[in-house]
Amino acid sequence: MAGYRKLGRTSSQRKALLRNQVTNLIYHGRIVTTEAKAKEIRKITEGLIAMAVREKDNFEMVTVEQKVPKKDVDGRRMKESKDGKNVVIYDTVSKEIKKDSPSRLHARRQMKKVLYPIKEVPKETAGRKKGTKEIDLTNKLFDEIAPKYANRNGGYTRIVKIGPRKGDAAMEVVIELV
Repeated sequence: MAGYRKLGRTSSQRKALLRNQVTNLIYHGRIVTTEAKAKEIRKITEGLIAMAVREKDNFEMVTVEQKVPKKDVDGRRMKESKDGKNVVIYDTVSKEIKKDSPSRLHARRQMKKVLYPIKEVPKETAGRKKGTKEIDLTNKLFDEIAPKYANRNGGYTRIVKIGPRKGDAAMEVVIELV
């Protein structure tokens, strides 16, 4: 008996399909798919969420000093002349950042192995590169999803049957984060 469903695909196609569906489930919160695919997606997604819940508070806040160029009213860098050369003037800025512990960093890298990168395109700039932004799903898992499920022991997804598909009568389901 196999430990997973083959879904009528080669291993590379199956892995790509499941990665895509898991990424969309985490990004959107719910997707419509067939029952067999949903059961495979559930295994992967629950593992990722459990990892995020386990490592959600495993970081420390660190203050970092950084040199930033001074800018004028127009947004251009300010320069001053020293020994006949124009030199950029810098300010020192303090910034608080999260520093992951080694186990959280490992969890983040394991998540990135499964999740595809997502680019969000605003409607007014559709079709153009300008204005697109990269969505970090690992941060979404750690910051939004993990705190929501912190006191829950598994069972992060729900599968609801919605009936057979018209074309091939495959059972369609909605898989969603609870």
